Amino acid sequence: MASYWRLCVLLLALSWAGARAEDEGDDVDVEDDLEEVGDGDVEEDKTPEPPVVPKVAYKPPEPMGEHYFAESFDRGMLDGWVLSKAKKDGIDEEIAKYDGKWEVEEMIESRLPGDKGLVLKSRAKHHAIAAPMLRPFIFDTKPLIVQYEVNFQSGIDCGGAYVKLLSQTPDLDLDQFVDKTPYTIMFGPDKCGEDYKLHFIFRHKNPKTGEFEEKHAKKPDADLRTYYTDKKTHLYTLVLNPDNSFEILVDQTVINSGNLLTDMTPAINPPAEIEDPDDHKPEDWDERPKIQDPDAVKPEDWDEDAPAKIPDEDAVKPDGWLDDEPEYISDPDAVKPEDWDEDMDGEWEAPQIPNPKCESAPGCGTWKRPMIDNPNYKGKWKPPMIDNPNYQGIWKPRKIPNPDFFEDLHPFRMTPFSAVGLELWSMSSDIFFDNFFITSDRNTADRWAADGWGLKKAAESAAEPGIVNQMLTAAEERPWLWVIYVLTVALPVVLIVVFCCTGKVRPKDLSCSYLVCHKIYNKEQHIECDKNKNTIIHPL
Repeated sequence: MASYWRLCVLLLALSWAGARAEDEGDDVDVEDDLEEVGDGDVEEDKTPEPPVVPKVAYKPPEPMGEHYFAESFDRGMLDGWVLSKAKKDGIDEEIAKYDGKWEVEEMIESRLPGDKGLVLKSRAKHHAIAAPMLRPFIFDTKPLIVQYEVNFQSGIDCGGAYVKLLSQTPDLDLDQFVDKTPYTIMFGPDKCGEDYKLHFIFRHKNPKTGEFEEKHAKKPDADLRTYYTDKKTHLYTLVLNPDNSFEILVDQTVINSGNLLTDMTPAINPPAEIEDPDDHKPEDWDERPKIQDPDAVKPEDWDEDAPAKIPDEDAVKPDGWLDDEPEYISDPDAVKPEDWDEDMDGEWEAPQIPNPKCESAPGCGTWKRPMIDNPNYKGKWKPPMIDNPNYQGIWKPRKIPNPDFFEDLHPFRMTPFSAVGLELWSMSSDIFFDNFFITSDRNTADRWAADGWGLKKAAESAAEPGIVNQMLTAAEERPWLWVIYVLTVALPVVLIVVFCCTGKVRPKDLSCSYLVCHKIYNKEQHIECDKNKNTIIHPL
């Protein structure tokens, strides 16, 4: 019995822990609570006032260290940015223009009044805009850190939000910025359908030919879906180090990392040897590991004509089989339609229905023996397979030195870049970009992130719904969570009722914990307890 009540008290404590947490440290009057329940008084409903969302004051970020580019758009203008006036090559004239609109404005549901950003405004349009950097970034002994913010305010169906770091070339003209404009690095989110990507691509120069080839970082293992669907502002960061290592971060958390020499596709360096394109397989080369035994002879008693199935001679017709009754009969209740034309439709026949006389019988119609496997069936004879004595293995061309081989052990030393550009097409509008920053100092980048994205994160967190609303929202996206919610909430309540509030208990076994449960369950008793000693003052 002692164990019984200990379990009861434990279950009560678990079920009331959430409610008591809000008033932790305050005394709870058990007697008063019970009287309220017993009296059945219901306090008049009052409409709760909406919660006051804490305000986060906005202050434009200021670069505090060495940097190559910093843009927060808080001036409200596109000073320094150049809209492309070019057209894409190879497509219809009507859609070739980069006529997508850009605006500098606050977010639709801004939590930081005064915080502005660059917004892609048009759907199904080509957009291109770029800005020169304070000075070119040269890949030498310092790391490269690129970061910026993106908010898919209206969601994203198909389109990109990546940035291009435009290569420093003599003919770089931002006024003519197009998809074919040379870039050094392309970085950022991209999505179409259910394919969620976070690009890191760089153009590598072949030291032998001088030609460029795109190298793509491996796909991250992390699930990227949330960053595209939660309509929050996310901080995207790329870190490239002189030792060829790289990191890709979202909201200052690493989601992908690797090395330029080992984690890019195609590989930076080509193989030292390749298959000889002029080598051809000899005509007499035998690649068959097994062949039919040429000396095998079909046995004389092999019957290729024996059927695979034969009637079961041991089968017996079941008693009660109705030989004279068909399985189906014409529906006696069917009536020929009034508009039936025998000249056009032919002679009318009632539809067939199962014979009701067969329902209680083992079967109807002509009985036939069931078919079974023929034990003498062998099928068509084939010679057995044996090892091929002339087998030479799978032929492969011989290896020769790769005439295009080179070894670049420092792919970090990329083409310098001197401008930042966004060249995008999207089926969604209102994509919000903010706080572009390029530096070689991690601490400087972190300070800029804290002053910009950090404020947005604080403001968005302050406006987030309570835990219940978050749980309901999560369950809408993942219906299986309802099972967990029901088990988590309902199971303790059921156990309390089963263990504490059922069965007969003698008055001397009653405790305050039991009486609380009993009182709430029956809504009819009145008791008083000594809360300090957990004993009954006036037992039932």
